[in-house]
Amino acid sequence: MALLGLLISVVSGASAQQVDVSVFQQSIQKKDAQVFDVRTAGEFNTGHLHNALQADYTKKGEFIERVQYLDKEQAIYIYCLSGGRSTAAAKWLRENGFREVIELKGGINAWKQAGLPVEGVADVQQMSVDTFHMAVASGDVLVDVGAEWCPPCRKMEPVIQAYLKENKKVRLLKVDGGRDREVMQAVNATSLPTFILYRDGREVWRKQGVSDKL
Repeated sequence: MALLGLLISVVSGASAQQVDVSVFQQSIQKKDAQVFDVRTAGEFNTGHLHNALQADYTKKGEFIERVQYLDKEQAIYIYCLSGGRSTAAAKWLRENGFREVIELKGGINAWKQAGLPVEGVADVQQMSVDTFHMAVASGDVLVDVGAEWCPPCRKMEPVIQAYLKENKKVRLLKVDGGRDREVMQAVNATSLPTFILYRDGREVWRKQGVSDKL
């Protein structure tokens, strides 16, 4: 009887690891669902699922860095373009302590073929370097180089708001880490998130990554 129960458990777990579009869609509608896109940033900007986080599985350093901000105790709903990378990434997640990892069978290709919507298509022109320099030319400006789809960037949002509340004269300028590539190159921001404080156009300090305060 115990062996039968174990077999049922294994079979159930295996069948729950990869689901079709309709099941995946219903599952990610749950409040605070962790939706994880493991495609490149360029692919992500061609359209992604609602509220998705992103980490490029082919960039192991980036992937491992961002994964640490996911909750291992909550289900992860993972997808890529057609299913290959997400299967490999899901295997890595399971081997590294994530309790429940659900894969979208067929990836976002299957999602689109089912006629379901995506969001975040990058049709907005990137910020120019001249525009950036004008924005930081006067006063105190906190530059936040990050993205909504970046797990550590999301974790830093309360810290940013606390800093701005404490430093009311500081203005916030967001640089999109998936779109504003020229600005990122100009300020030498090589990782997300990066925070730079400018005073009258001059860099005063810089921090990278997650911290308790700025």
